[in-house]
This record gives sequence, structure tokens and C-alpha cells, in this order.
Amino acid sequence: MKPAALLLLLPALAFAHPDHGTEPGKDIDTAVRTGNGAWQYEAVPHWGELPDGKNVGPTHGGVVIDPKTGNIYVSTDAPHGILVYQPDGKALPAIAPECQGFHAMAVREEEGQTVIYGAQLAGPKALRVCKIDTTGKQLLEISQATAGDLQGGWGGLTAVAVAPDGSIFCSMGYGAQFIHKFDAAGKHLKTFGGSGKGDGQTDRSHGLAIDTRFGEPRLLVCDRENRRLVHFDLEGNWIGVHATHLRRPCSVSILGDHLAVAELEARVTILDKSGTPVAFLGDNPNRDQWAKFPIPLDQMHLGIFTSPHGLSFDKDGNLYVQDWNQSGRVTKLQKL
Repeated sequence: MKPAALLLLLPALAFAHPDHGTEPGKDIDTAVRTGNGAWQYEAVPHWGELPDGKNVGPTHGGVVIDPKTGNIYVSTDAPHGILVYQPDGKALPAIAPECQGFHAMAVREEEGQTVIYGAQLAGPKALRVCKIDTTGKQLLEISQATAGDLQGGWGGLTAVAVAPDGSIFCSMGYGAQFIHKFDAAGKHLKTFGGSGKGDGQTDRSHGLAIDTRFGEPRLLVCDRENRRLVHFDLEGNWIGVHATHLRRPCSVSILGDHLAVAELEARVTILDKSGTPVAFLGDNPNRDQWAKFPIPLDQMHLGIFTSPHGLSFDKDGNLYVQDWNQSGRVTKLQKL
């Protein structure tokens, strides 16, 4: 059976709630279950709330997890930059205010140190790829000035991914749709892709990830407005379509043979290695809230998404999901 058919057969949303007279997620103090099959989760009430009622700030970014400490890093468009949480939701001091506006992030270990790469779309230092350590110290910057004259230009930077050899890929998903490849020192190597609906083309190349599930590492691209995930090899050669009929995929996180997709139209989907959907999380039945930025937090229900934009698995399969939202919201889905 094709993935498209399964999309119609699988339940869009599965909730369990102790008070069956209450709309799921409306009571923000009560955990909500979502998912199906082997992928069932519980949304954790009040996870990640900041002290003294401080606002998370506009969220239009990503989520990454330090593989050494398990701490969660959430980028924001607020002046405090990147929020840092312990797995239990306790907020630690924010880092890198100059990295306000990271639209996407990637994390990896280099020489025994955890480093974060960010694609900075907005803020005072917009349109650069920045590499920092977990204290916020800048280690590398790639900008228009350092990259030079590139095919399709440098406008509309949306994503960054880093290959095992240190090669850096960044996407102009709000621009000309080209993907630029740099070496580990930031030297431009090549450009590929471009705007369209055909093979080797994308329409809003929004998120990037290195996919190591198929032997040789591949570059996985969230081709948002074509509603699909696609693969290139690390030399920029087209491999093919991995998954289709998605709700505007923004970013992915890979765990074992599965991946989670943050879909801007109010859902997180789990796909298997073949690109077939096996579970849906937090699907919002209210289409008026799909892909909407200005929804007040008091109109958002626990465990039900409005505009998933960034997400990350931790090593135990828990998911941390950031909605695109004017006030900012981050949800922890605890694996059951």
C-alpha cells in the first residue's frame, strides 16, 4: 500500500484524557495522550515555562539537544536568543542573544565538544550561518561577505545541516531555492537545486537534515510547498522523493529507522524508513488554527499543535516541538 493511502487510513489523532467531559488539551494542568501504535506520547503540562511568567518570545526556529548533557536548546526571535532547558523543563540561562533569529539549528560533537550551527534568518545579524559552542561563543560565521557571489544569491536563508566530514549545507528556502555547500572552514564548494516541482527542484526548501539510514549519508530536504521530503547525495545529485502528501513539512528529526516531521499545518507525523506514515501526533481538528502565527496561548490546547516548525527527538524517543507562534510555545511529548 502506498503512503498516500495510509494517510487516509491511519487515525488522524488519538487522545486519552481522564476527564471525558473535557475537550482534550483544554485543561492545561492535565497530561494529554496522542499518537498511535508504538508511537504513543503524553504531552507534559507546564513543561518549559519560564520563571516569573516571562514570555518565551516569538518562535520561528528550531530545537536541538546536546548529546552529552541532554539539555534542550530552543531558538527564538526574542532578544534573549536561545533558550536552554533541562529535560525536566527547568530553564537554564539563555545563551547567544546575538543569535536571535536562528530559523533552524543543527547539533553535533566536534573534537569532544558539542557545537550548534544556526541558520540566522532574522535579528540584528540576519542572513548568516553561525557556529557556536553551548555557552554561545562564536566559532565560525558564513555570510554573504565571506561566501562571495553565489548562484541565486544569499537571500532567504532557512536551514543548515552538517555532514559527517564537516561539510556545511545551507538552504535559501525563502529565496531562490538553491542549496549551497561549504567545507568545514566555510569555503564555498558548490551550489545545486533551484525552484520548481520537478526532480532536483524544490519549492520552499525549508529544512535540512543528514540522513544516514541508507548507507552513504544523504541530504534530506523538507520541500515544504511541494509537500514532500526529498533526497540528494552529498555532492548535490538528485536521488528521489522520500515521502509525499505531507502538510507543508518544515523540519525533521531522525531516530533509528524512523523520523518525525514538523508539519506547519498543525501536525507531527512519524515516518518509517520507506517514507510511510506510522503515527500522527497532536493533529489539530480546528483548521482555522493551522499554520497561524498570532494565536494567543490561551487558545492553544496542550498536546494539540497549531504550526509545528522545529522539533527534535532525544535519545529515549521523547519529542520536543516548537510551534511557530507570536508568544512562543515549546511542547515536550513524553514517549510511553
